[in-house]
Amino acid sequence: MRILLYTGKGGVGKTSISAATAIRCAELGYRTAVLSVDPAHSLGDSFDVRIGNKLTALAPNLWGQEIDLLSQMDQYWGRVQGYLNALFAWQGMDGLVAEETAVLPGMEELASLMQITALADSGRYDVIVIDAAPTGSTLQLLSFPDVARWYMEKIFPFQRKTIQLARPVMKRFSDMPIPDENVFDSIEELVTYLERMSQLLGDGNVSSVRVVLNPEKMVVKEAQRAYTYLNLYGYSVDAVVCNRVFPLSLEDAYFDGWKNAQAANLQLVHECFQPLPIFEIPFFDREVTGIEMLRHMANTVFGANPVRDGEGDPSRKFFVGKSQEIFLRADHYVLSLALPLIDRSEVNLHRSVFDELVVRIGNWKRNISLPLGLAKLDIDGAKYEDDRLNILFKVERGQEIAPEELKPTRWQTLKTRFGKPKA
Repeated sequence: MRILLYTGKGGVGKTSISAATAIRCAELGYRTAVLSVDPAHSLGDSFDVRIGNKLTALAPNLWGQEIDLLSQMDQYWGRVQGYLNALFAWQGMDGLVAEETAVLPGMEELASLMQITALADSGRYDVIVIDAAPTGSTLQLLSFPDVARWYMEKIFPFQRKTIQLARPVMKRFSDMPIPDENVFDSIEELVTYLERMSQLLGDGNVSSVRVVLNPEKMVVKEAQRAYTYLNLYGYSVDAVVCNRVFPLSLEDAYFDGWKNAQAANLQLVHECFQPLPIFEIPFFDREVTGIEMLRHMANTVFGANPVRDGEGDPSRKFFVGKSQEIFLRADHYVLSLALPLIDRSEVNLHRSVFDELVVRIGNWKRNISLPLGLAKLDIDGAKYEDDRLNILFKVERGQEIAPEELKPTRWQTLKTRFGKPKA
């Protein structure tokens, strides 16, 4: 199974290339689902049909869905939302306002992750194509499992134990709604979804992120930052799609300035994103809506004579690279993170009290859970080498680490505290 996620600045054509990719995959015989996780849905407009919050048949082997936050939360997290509604109503809030307020920050990302996980695990689809929101929202979506993991490890067990102890006393002195075990069980069930989602999106053999851009300087710069942040969170980017390129045959003098600017920006794209493959899509002479134009876009991008599992198959991996690896170099273990297209002065690194590495770049940060073997070693510096941040852990004689102790422990603490996640 493959998950293909298209992201980029708003208005660059993510929806069109997502729809075109889905059509090509379906025509190759893959059972394909294309999902819009952008709150401002336009997937139905692209296909020129109405698509709702339920999977809708669009063509043979092809289904589409525009994910609706409220319906997804009712399906997956109704008990928690019910408690929040009761709590806000107890505080005197109007019922409708309480219901809206109970949709807390992060729930939208959570609803999207749950639906992607559910479809991936259903076994009914070979390819899932995700038409993502603009870059910032997509990064929130993809960073959510990391943020939630930190909360579930560090805060949730304490909160649950505190409520268990305080519940009998609070019931005597207040009529305030108190979360029962069903609410905490609902939260705990999220561990299953988040663990699975983390595995799916972090596995380069399953998931690929593709950055969509236009040959405009501001768009290219944002795409560069997105590429860096995606690598920060360990997601595999396997291609760049450059959309709306003016064809060389265009000879109208009015567009000469635009053509020259695009030529310079295209060169910048190739310089910045190599060795990733870069697919160029011309500025078509008509709007890309409806299956025929989407098929035309697919033929232009991937080739007109596709072969399943080969040339012209958009589900194949176009680039393979390791976003994170650990190796021994002389008297140091090296934790190597792919962080391309940044200046070393932009990277801030420190070790938290929870034996995690905190890597911050601009407004984004990632808490990296260290494998057990590295957690017991001291950091002996860091170097930025060949677009990779190499963090050095000093190893003394007799401190050699067993291979199993170098495996990532992203969800190890959760499993230890909660036991095996519920099926």
